[in-house]
Amino acid sequence: METDEVEVSAADAQEIEAEGHYVTGLLCGEEVRIIPPGAWRQSWQELLNSGQIRAFMEIVLSPDDFELFVELDPTNSEVGELINEAAERAGESLGKSSGPAPSSRRTRRR
Repeated sequence: METDEVEVSAADAQEIEAEGHYVTGLLCGEEVRIIPPGAWRQSWQELLNSGQIRAFMEIVLSPDDFELFVELDPTNSEVGELINEAAERAGESLGKSSGPAPSSRRTRRR
C-alpha cells in the first residue's frame, strides 16, 4: 500500500512548539501533547480519514510524544479517545452535526 507522506517543515514544527499550541491528553494512561483538532491542516485530516494513523500522529503529537505513541502501539479506540479529549480541552466540539435547523417560518398548507 502506498502512503502519501505529509511532512511538517522544521520551521512549521518549531513555530507550533514555540507557540505552545499543544493540549495534553491521555493515551493509554500516559500524558501526551497534541495539537488541538481546530489547528489541523486539511492534509493532516486527510491522513487520519484515510487510515494513515501513524503518519497523522507523527504530525500532531509533539516529537517526544510520538516516540511514546510508537512504544504504546495504541488501538484505534484509544487514539479516538485522545483526539476527543484534545478537542474538549481546546474547547472544541467534534460531535456529529444534527443537520440544519428546521425553518422557523410556517409553511402554508394548500
